Amino acid sequence: MDRTRVRITAGVSRSEHIAALRARMEQLEGAAPALEHEVLSVGDLDRVLPAGGLARQAVTEVSDCPALVVEIIREVSGRGGHVGVVGWPDLSLADVERLEQVIVVPDPGGDPLGVTSVLVEGLDLVVWHSHVPLTLSPVRARPLLGRLRQGRAALLIVNLAVQSPAARVDARVTTYRGIGRGTGRIRGYDIAVKETTRRASMTLNVGEAPRLRAV
Repeated sequence: MDRTRVRITAGVSRSEHIAALRARMEQLEGAAPALEHEVLSVGDLDRVLPAGGLARQAVTEVSDCPALVVEIIREVSGRGGHVGVVGWPDLSLADVERLEQVIVVPDPGGDPLGVTSVLVEGLDLVVWHSHVPLTLSPVRARPLLGRLRQGRAALLIVNLAVQSPAARVDARVTTYRGIGRGTGRIRGYDIAVKETTRRASMTLNVGEAPRLRAV
């Protein structure tokens, strides 16, 4: 089994699930130093974010754009950060070089909120994806936000919403490069990014050299 993945198995108690997650987090923490800055840098995307990066101990809402999320994971893990991904089994991490820095929980079972709450205690970045649009009420979100404030993580939520997030980011792939009519292969693509709180926007050019750059 891919050692980046932690699977929630039917018939196993919640306490055993939590213990497995904590054990995997301890392995990560011994592999590389954690990033201790107040803001988590995500490369050129920092330019549009209100905090100059992803705010730690806070929630950022991101639209369902896998390409952007993978670039963020790649940036954070490449800088030595520890990353968790919850509830996104079909997210391809093939372009992430340092997969040993990533915990993937493709199916969190019936407790994605609990799994996410554990991961935000000790990682630098946690991505929580929902297959259906979901709004967390203040009451339901309170335990997660409490754990988030006790840890150091920046939390990205995809297809979810909370009251008063630190930032909201809309993104979509606008152009694919390297392919013609029935020939070639994708060598790069452009992602249009808009931070809706500040109404700041930019285009990320993702390709071979440089990997990520503002255009």
